[in-house]
Amino acid sequence: MSLLDEQSVRNLGNLELLAKQVVEGFIIGLHKSPFHGFSVEFAEHRLYNPGDSTKNIDWKVYARTGKLFTKRYEEETNLRCQIVIDGSSSMYFPEVNAKSKAKINKLRFSALSAAALMNLLQKQRDAFGLSIFDDSVNTHTKAKSSTSHYRLLLTYLDKLIDNPTHDKTTNAAQALHEIADSTHRRSLVVIFSDMFENGDNNDDLFAALQHLKHNKHEVVLFHVTDKKLEQDFEFENRPYMFIDMESGEKVRLQSNQVKDYYKERMGQYIDALKMKCLQYRIDFVEADVNNGFKQILQAYLVKRSKMV
Repeated sequence: MSLLDEQSVRNLGNLELLAKQVVEGFIIGLHKSPFHGFSVEFAEHRLYNPGDSTKNIDWKVYARTGKLFTKRYEEETNLRCQIVIDGSSSMYFPEVNAKSKAKINKLRFSALSAAALMNLLQKQRDAFGLSIFDDSVNTHTKAKSSTSHYRLLLTYLDKLIDNPTHDKTTNAAQALHEIADSTHRRSLVVIFSDMFENGDNNDDLFAALQHLKHNKHEVVLFHVTDKKLEQDFEFENRPYMFIDMESGEKVRLQSNQVKDYYKERMGQYIDALKMKCLQYRIDFVEADVNNGFKQILQAYLVKRSKMV
């Protein structure tokens, strides 16, 4: 698990501290990479651009660095970001408890990714809101940039992590339609979801993604999965009892009997999802929970650099 040790990720004791560690580790790595040009540090200053007012230039910084920076103020916001998390039961796979070997699941990965993004957004004086849904939208806040707002959203994420429940179904289509209608000003909408919708008809889900774009939002979909288990179906060749975490339905089978068919159907669904995102100009990012948080923060920065 990059940027954090596995024990920290498993426990998630202090979400604010862990998010800060993720961001600081990412920034250190960023300065050693080709992406070092992204502005992720300047909470109080930004580079002067020709045409900007000269009244806010910080001449003391210029004297020290030879570069022109303008002062930034608390009320300045370059970007509004609405972070959307799927809180349905399937997101708690694989189960993390004292008996399990799993270090992280999709929900924990999404919550810590969201907290790290909020930390980064706050550093850049950007405004951010949070939406959480399962079969309906349970939490929806407007975008703000204050520290008190950040800490309030962390409490929502903590509750989500600490209260894993089975049988919470998904209605992502309805939820995304509602979020599109509730997010009035043009925003960057960042979605963390496994996109496992009830039923075989995905047209409603694709229509909801299109609704977000129709409302002029920029959208990044982080498709959160445990790739080894959920896409590659890498289970030992022995009998298993598979349980649907949302419906409770159970099926007993030998994993290798269905592996090829499962992988084919899963591949078809993901390909269709990618194609729709490409069609609607939505950024689709495969987010494997076992690959750490760099994939999330880097994709966000690339998107932000194109918007600001």
